[in-house]
Amino acid sequence: MAYVDGFILAVPKDKLDAYKAMAAECAPIWKEFGALDYVECVGDDVPYGKLTSFPRSVQAGEDEVVIFSWIVYESRETRDAVNKKVMEDPRLKKYENNIPFDGKRMIYGGFRPFLGR
Repeated sequence: MAYVDGFILAVPKDKLDAYKAMAAECAPIWKEFGALDYVECVGDDVPYGKLTSFPRSVQAGEDEVVIFSWIVYESRETRDAVNKKVMEDPRLKKYENNIPFDGKRMIYGGFRPFLGR
């Protein structure tokens, strides 16, 4: 059964193009190492809720947009192996201390699907 890593983060609006460029560079690397799919979405209809919401979950400010993304793998074991290779890949070293968002506010986790395609 497949395995999915999911992510929610806030990106400053003035860094959105830099984020999109980084994602465009990262996606083929993840796929090269075995990811089945890599999807990045920018918030379009994500109102700030009174108790809970996507923007609230990452403490997004008015000058930020919410990004929702996921990566699909064959299994958790494949995910672990792919991520190990990705983290060691020299092509991504330039992002280690230079990501266009606040990584401390990113929410992420691994999920086992129970319904879907």
